[in-house]
Amino acid sequence: MTFWDHLEALRWTLFHVLIALVIVLVGVFIALPHIFDSFVLGPTTADFFVYRWFASLGGGGGGGQLMPDFSGDDFHVDIININVATQFLTHITTSFWFSLVIVFPYLIYEIWVFIRPALYKNEQKGVKRAFSFGTILFFLGCAVGYCLVFPLTFRFLTQYQIGETITNQISLNSYISNFTTIVFVMGLVFEMPMLAWILSTMGLLKKSFLKEYRKHAVVVLLVLAALITPSGDPFTLSIVFLPLYLLYETSILVVRDDTAETE
Repeated sequence: MTFWDHLEALRWTLFHVLIALVIVLVGVFIALPHIFDSFVLGPTTADFFVYRWFASLGGGGGGGQLMPDFSGDDFHVDIININVATQFLTHITTSFWFSLVIVFPYLIYEIWVFIRPALYKNEQKGVKRAFSFGTILFFLGCAVGYCLVFPLTFRFLTQYQIGETITNQISLNSYISNFTTIVFVMGLVFEMPMLAWILSTMGLLKKSFLKEYRKHAVVVLLVLAALITPSGDPFTLSIVFLPLYLLYETSILVVRDDTAETE
């Protein structure tokens, strides 16, 4: 294939992804009002399944400001709207982000179809497994963001008080921005093992390097966890840091051995 043939193939790949995204976007736009209160706004009430689960484990307020209080069943945060067009724009943007998450496996498939002709038979099997593994990790990361990182961060921040006379009023813009950012970023962060594997196959990353700088990586991951969780409380920070560290250890496992490269 010539350069222009490759460019044409890439154009059709992007076109297929765009068509799939538009179709899913229309479906999500129609369905979103039926699930918005129960799914998107789920973490705003005490009935959210994560809160009830921590309450069943004995998550009380004994930790003071160090962890959210799960003991009470009166937790409720009202989300307010102060701009005329915000609800309509939120409907569109939230539908787009949900559609992007849903279309992600198809995006990976189209990338696979595009690069497959350039790979040898023995390489195709490894890359196909890596893409499949990366897709699973992406959805796992989004699930961790939705089920743990966002609700725990949100509950901590809404319950934190610097003064008793101050009342929190959470805007729709602020809530959706934090919701979509944390969930999507966690999905991308969980791609770390796949990225490490790709870099190792290109000869840019070695297993010995990851092992040697494990202590340095712990510090970097702590900083990354602090950036993802703006609350900064030790409880939520540990909830984010532990999966990130496990991802780093998984990256060490999937990266090729230095001896294998020399052979």
